[in-house]
Amino acid sequence: MGNPVVHFEVGAADAGPLVAFYGELFGWGLEGFAGSGYTMADTRGGEGINGGIGRSQTGEPWSAFYVEAEDPQVMLDKASALGGTTVMPVTDFGGAVTIAMFTDLDGLLVGLVKAPAVSAEDDEPAPSEGSGAPVTWFEILGSDPARTQQFYADLFGWTIEVSGAPAYAVANTGTERGIMGGIGGGEASRWTITYARVADVDQTLGRVEALGGSVISDPGLDALKKASRTARYDGVDDGMKTAVFRDPAGNAFGIFQDA
Repeated sequence: MGNPVVHFEVGAADAGPLVAFYGELFGWGLEGFAGSGYTMADTRGGEGINGGIGRSQTGEPWSAFYVEAEDPQVMLDKASALGGTTVMPVTDFGGAVTIAMFTDLDGLLVGLVKAPAVSAEDDEPAPSEGSGAPVTWFEILGSDPARTQQFYADLFGWTIEVSGAPAYAVANTGTERGIMGGIGGGEASRWTITYARVADVDQTLGRVEALGGSVISDPGLDALKKASRTARYDGVDDGMKTAVFRDPAGNAFGIFQDA
């Protein structure tokens, strides 16, 4: 069994504008913790994972997802042995949560969160039901897709499901928790991000720009992902539409629209 992706996060030196941006854009429920500079995000999408919006201690914006691990230090050591670099050592936030962070072979940021000693339904609260945009997919894009895929397969025990388009493959975490994603690369874009499902990609991008964000254009990546989906579905174009934008702090975030 692999390690599940259970949480996402974005942040900036001033998290306030991001809280307003994501709440307005996606209809998320946002609850801040007094004095912490951190806001929990309930996507109100009824599925997928929840996340958070934080205040950066370095002044730099960041975007990452968190992978659950029974022993984050063991996972940090393993990541280092595979060529990664520890960014945040294992840190216990007053018994509420224990996390760590590392960068992979391309310097892409990934978080680790300690698994609860005893699993319970409220360990990681599920998104509540509502009209918010659910976060249901993660994506990792490196400079060398095969190298990136091997790194995460070795580190987290994920199965890389290549279906005729090896430069972008589905990463199956092998668990019934969290979300699955895609791992690839070789194009201009480099990131570790999550995707929210929306009703209309073009309309959402218009709102992104009206709220102070910007659209990322990478035609090579768009073609790569379309080829991967077509190969996966036996030559049939599934009609899915995807896009990535930058929020007002510069963090990348993805959206997709079902056919």
